[in-house]
Amino acid sequence: MSVQEYLDKHMLSRKIEDAVNAAVRAKTPDPSNHMRKAVSSVIRKIKARQILDSRGIPTVEVDLYTNKGMFRASVPSGDPSGMYEAVELRDGDKGMYLGNSVMKAVKNINDRISEALIGMDPTLQSQIDQAMIDLDKTEKKICYVEYDILLRVNSVLMQYWLFPLLPAKLELLKRRHVPLYKHIADLAGRTNLTLPVPAFSVISGGKHAGNNLAIQEIMILPVGASKFEEALQMGAETYHHLKEVISERHGSHGCNVGEDGGFAPNISSFTEGLNLVKEAISRTGYNDKIKIALDVAATEFCIDYPIESIEDPFDKEDWEHTKYFSSLDICQVVGDDLLVSNPKRVERAIQESTCNALVLKLNQIGTVTEAIDVVKLAKDARWGVVTSHRCGETVDSFIADLAVGLATGQIKAGAPCRGERMAKYNQLLRIEEELGDQAVYAGEDWKLS
Repeated sequence: MSVQEYLDKHMLSRKIEDAVNAAVRAKTPDPSNHMRKAVSSVIRKIKARQILDSRGIPTVEVDLYTNKGMFRASVPSGDPSGMYEAVELRDGDKGMYLGNSVMKAVKNINDRISEALIGMDPTLQSQIDQAMIDLDKTEKKICYVEYDILLRVNSVLMQYWLFPLLPAKLELLKRRHVPLYKHIADLAGRTNLTLPVPAFSVISGGKHAGNNLAIQEIMILPVGASKFEEALQMGAETYHHLKEVISERHGSHGCNVGEDGGFAPNISSFTEGLNLVKEAISRTGYNDKIKIALDVAATEFCIDYPIESIEDPFDKEDWEHTKYFSSLDICQVVGDDLLVSNPKRVERAIQESTCNALVLKLNQIGTVTEAIDVVKLAKDARWGVVTSHRCGETVDSFIADLAVGLATGQIKAGAPCRGERMAKYNQLLRIEEELGDQAVYAGEDWKLS
């Protein structure tokens, strides 16, 4: 492609002319700086690489270069739940990271996706999402690793906005125009910004831990806090009191942690785990301000313990029993493996009243645009929405901004420990501080923010 063809394809000559005219009309004392700000962002280069997630398993990181600077993001990975979510692209070479390397995905980004996106305005989210979907042309989005990482990068490319976790670029934060969470809110057409109630993992079981507890995790919800900063304090204090309780009853070896940072004592019953958490909450003095959430349970547990939310109470294809359990109206019933953020399954669940809340995992659905649509679908049905991390995480804090921008009201990012989990909670602290008097914590309205 010649220089002139490139200029014509991306209408750069027209953009430069518009910027010059705008500078003249503004009568600015610094025309060059005014023009630089006025010119739209343009993707110039995309560079992907393989890194390791919190479990030591390969994932993808991307540097994206525009005329505004360099931007970086990394993508988490989870345990695939079935045929209804986007599929991970792994190399399958058992001689490289036991078959889990992602060099094919890296090559796809550096070659095919890079070629398609260079020259585009990174703030035009829906157009970029569609360009990547068009490259794949499968419902499962086989190249989900590439989609998820690039949608994260593209979502932050408003003028001068950079991730707070890039120390080398912190000086540019002073000149940012639109924070990421506000950009996401604009994309979704939302005007209310809400700090979510965190669901802190405190006890891990199932495939995320090495104990005999059948359930995947027990979580705490500080719904009685007045702001997110207080909620984080409640969660951290309860977590450390729980460590003391477990040490007293099971010894220090009982304080080993699972993949998401929750403690993994060698227990086998719901009741024992719930009693440990209940005692820890009692020691904090926050009794009525902290509720409990599970991923699976039976009706009687909700009578004796302050359980407000249950995730996947039955098998991912057991629509009948999940519907019956939800009809008891005991607590929030959340669909994770049942729904896998898939719009078609969400629509079915709404029509059949199967559950009343959605776990939103961005890399299950594939693009920001589709994530916004499925959240709108859930909220229109008066459902709760839980923005969620994955078991294999990175220090990327994108989902914190996503939760605020979409006002999901709930976020699940693991225990209040470990760097890859705290990156999300610390970003929420920064957002709350930045919003100042305008900050709203979901609190008691966490289900319907």
